[in-house]
Amino acid sequence: MHFATRVAARLALVEYIESWYNRRRKHSTLRHRTPSQQETYFFTTAMAA
Repeated sequence: MHFATRVAARLALVEYIESWYNRRRKHSTLRHRTPSQQETYFFTTAMAA
């Protein structure tokens, strides 16, 4: 992939990290859940309490 400027490359990288990588990869601090799984777990247990 070729970018016109460094700013364009940086924006594409940030978009990738925030929209795909951080949302789909499992985090050890979230008990090996994805952020969306953790959010669902949090709100499910919060509603039950």
